[in-house]
Amino acid sequence: MNELPIVVTCTDRKTSPPEPGLRVRELPATDIRQRAAEWARRLHAAPGRRTALGELYQGDQWRRAAALAKAASQAGFAPRLYVASAGLGLQPVSSLAPSYAATFMPRHADSVASSSAQAAQWWDHLQRMDASRHLPQIAAAAGQALVVLSEAYAQAMYNDLASLASTGSDVVLIGGASDLDGIVRMPANAALRQALGGTLTSLNVRMAASWLEHCTPGHLITPAAKERWSTWASQAARPERYARRPMSDPAVIDFIKEMKDRYPDYSRTRLLRLLRDKGMACEQKRFADLYTSTIGPR
Repeated sequence: MNELPIVVTCTDRKTSPPEPGLRVRELPATDIRQRAAEWARRLHAAPGRRTALGELYQGDQWRRAAALAKAASQAGFAPRLYVASAGLGLQPVSSLAPSYAATFMPRHADSVASSSAQAAQWWDHLQRMDASRHLPQIAAAAGQALVVLSEAYAQAMYNDLASLASTGSDVVLIGGASDLDGIVRMPANAALRQALGGTLTSLNVRMAASWLEHCTPGHLITPAAKERWSTWASQAARPERYARRPMSDPAVIDFIKEMKDRYPDYSRTRLLRLLRDKGMACEQKRFADLYTSTIGPR
């Protein structure tokens, strides 16, 4: 069968707003263990509509993540797509869940932790939830896995990744935070964005699709595939040079108001990314201060 588990991260953008009480910002200000337990209770008790995860997430990053299954099939695998979620743990895309707002991204209003150590504690608590899957077991059963993670999510899942590295499975990690013996890692490389297209947020999943295209059919890791990837990446790399235009405070405030009216669910971090994608410049702390003075701390 040649099953290939593929793990991708969830996205901030959802097809429906979070259910009442299912925003991390609404949790009581207690320790990680108590907050995680309360979060699990709220998830189980949520009375609203439950949606398959494959239909809950949206945006360029998710479209590209979902397309990885097709790329894996074309490369000779039987793909099984899983989502690493700061609110749900590790779940197959067929799982049903209410809409929610939780992330490992720092400085986000719905970030579950203020440090990578706290994020790892939160993830470990999520892994004790009945429905959450365990990455090392999934990879060991299939003998292989393709894992696509941002730095923040890889730091939160460090214990899982360390265990995964010791399973003896063929594992490719795209992105991540650090190298681990036993895992073939391809760090996120912005210099490949011109060749791969898309936004920086979808870069890791586009790199994963490219890795599958360079694979020896039916084999996730071979010396020949590594050589093909290395050759292609070195030839395709084009370092990005930013020449963003500075903005005055009133212009930044006008942008924030306009984008919030158009995209009310967008986070502050996402709005700053959108501003920069438009070729404009604003230092992160300055943007945060202007956002708070315009919209409020939330």
